[in-house]
Amino acid sequence: MKIHEIKEMKTEEILQRISEEEKNLVDLRFSHQLKQLTNTAKLKLVKRDIARMKTVLKEREFEAQKTAAVEEKTEGDNA
Repeated sequence: MKIHEIKEMKTEEILQRISEEEKNLVDLRFSHQLKQLTNTAKLKLVKRDIARMKTVLKEREFEAQKTAAVEEKTEGDNA
């Protein structure tokens, strides 16, 4: 999954996708331990996708805090 695809998603969709991918990762790890996983690179790809989604969520959270701080400052200046 590309970063621009993740940024186009809504926050709720990202949260849902993270939980799905984390469950998928558990299944992949289990398969890997049982020597049933043929494509071990998939583990790395799933972890990276989860990290990308969490990064986008943190960026959005940071932007929201930044916006709130600017609004708070402008309201304080007007008072």
